[in-house]
Amino acid sequence: MGELSSLPNIGPVVEQQLNEVGITTAKQLRETGSKQAWLKIKAIDDSACIQRLHGLEGAVRGMKKRDLPPEVKAELKEFYNAAK
Repeated sequence: MGELSSLPNIGPVVEQQLNEVGITTAKQLRETGSKQAWLKIKAIDDSACIQRLHGLEGAVRGMKKRDLPPEVKAELKEFYNAAK
């Protein structure tokens, strides 16, 4: 496992997917942002769900996805629904 798996919510599968889309460091993930990273993953894995988006946002913020503020979850849900 690499650097990304040290972030909250990033396990080996998501780390591998991030690597596949060219995101290999925590800095790159933060610069890319959760939404763009999720879109890149969605392009290679159509099963990418809103929970993965929440996980990526939590990783960017350095927190567990369950601790994301409700307004952030609402914004991500709107983005997810528009991107489906």
